[in-house]
Amino acid sequence: MPVSTFSRGLKLDTRKHTTEGKPVEPAPFPRQVVIPVNQHFGAPNRAMVSIGDRVKRGQRIAEGAAPGPMTVPVHASISGVVKKIEPRTQSNNTDGLCIIIEAEVPETAEIPADETFMPPLDPCNCTREESLGRIRDAGIVGMGGAAFPAHVKLDPPPGKSIDLIIADGAECEPYLTTDEAVIAGKPGMLIMGIAIVMKITGVKRAIIGMEDNKASLKPVLEEEIKRSVFIKDLDISVGLCKTLYPQGGEKMLIKALANREVPSGGLPMDVGCIVQNVGTLAAIAEAFILGKPLIDRDLTVSGGACKRPKNIRVPIGTIITDLPPEFMDINHDRLRKIIFGGPMMGNAAASAAIPIQKNTSGIIFMTGDETLTDAEGPCIRCGRCIRSCSCRLSPVIINIALESSDMDEAVRAGLVDCVECGSCSYVCPARIKLVQRFRVGKQRLRAMKAMSQLQARAEQRQEKGAVPAEKVVGSTNPGKD
Repeated sequence: MPVSTFSRGLKLDTRKHTTEGKPVEPAPFPRQVVIPVNQHFGAPNRAMVSIGDRVKRGQRIAEGAAPGPMTVPVHASISGVVKKIEPRTQSNNTDGLCIIIEAEVPETAEIPADETFMPPLDPCNCTREESLGRIRDAGIVGMGGAAFPAHVKLDPPPGKSIDLIIADGAECEPYLTTDEAVIAGKPGMLIMGIAIVMKITGVKRAIIGMEDNKASLKPVLEEEIKRSVFIKDLDISVGLCKTLYPQGGEKMLIKALANREVPSGGLPMDVGCIVQNVGTLAAIAEAFILGKPLIDRDLTVSGGACKRPKNIRVPIGTIITDLPPEFMDINHDRLRKIIFGGPMMGNAAASAAIPIQKNTSGIIFMTGDETLTDAEGPCIRCGRCIRSCSCRLSPVIINIALESSDMDEAVRAGLVDCVECGSCSYVCPARIKLVQRFRVGKQRLRAMKAMSQLQARAEQRQEKGAVPAEKVVGSTNPGKD
């Protein structure tokens, strides 16, 4: 069976054996949920409810603070009473405003299976604007990790011609098997979601990309494609890629399946592609057929300190430690590290008492044998980071530039193009935390751009005689503090 891939990358121990092939299990209903108001990449939301309000599962509880396309609403994932609205620590280790809802159902009850939230919308008999509106109203974001608003990705700006949809089911991160469970458990919804996206964009060709460690699911999808009544005159196929990290990245999957290269600083739309995670596509189908907003999340819970590794479904906002120990038993004596997401690109957390969000693909409870705590050493200029970089960047040069605060050189060496896959950190013999440094470097770069824009606006106002520039910049200028 032919497989495709990209250049470079890493062959990792997938560590998926404890959960692969396992169906998604609905978790016991939580006593309460802690729902972050902002769970997407874009403009901030504001809470629409107050303390003491009764809310129903599926009710909108947060929406954009200002008009604009880069927002998606947030919905209540359980029925109950709003007990608190306060900042809580989230999986990115920052505090964000959250709405705490106390459930009105027994905590042993499972998620209801026969609910209807919004009126179903026939994807074959609605306009493009109605389809994009339904996806936004359902609060759907990219579920592969980036949480980019799905309706924005499906509405490229004028001049961007799209001719290929790619359903990303590669799931290259070790431990995680959520996408595999979605493909195996919801093939009909996945194919329907692809067809809906193709109708919205007017694209006639789509490829479902998977690594060849999931080759057994190829016949399942092909049979579903044959049966589907939604794909008339559409070309949907299954493409197998080599099991290689980070095969699931947008740029790598496009290269492997379409032999197109996203330019530096560019996006998939610049080469005629739209990439959506398979879980996102299934959620899109549910928003139309069931009228269901994105209020539940499938994720993998695994790791050496997890006694019962499995794929589970929980209401968004669930705190994993609130689930009964008989459902998810953690060996705290062996636990050394908790990661939200995958071990390569996820975030280490101080505790598991953090709410599950729309883009939480897994929680990994790792033992000391699964973690590396060696201290950093000096760079020996070995070049391993360059040879492993799937984006063909020079991590060692970027790091040197950041150490010397030469942001122009860091950008020239590829700082902005880094996808933060973690390959360079993984192979570095000096154990230098390269990805963490690049993330901080990007934050510094964004802060510098924001300062430049603020200064430019201040100078414009000064030229118009409105107010002196230093009055406008104020304490945001480090030199004035």
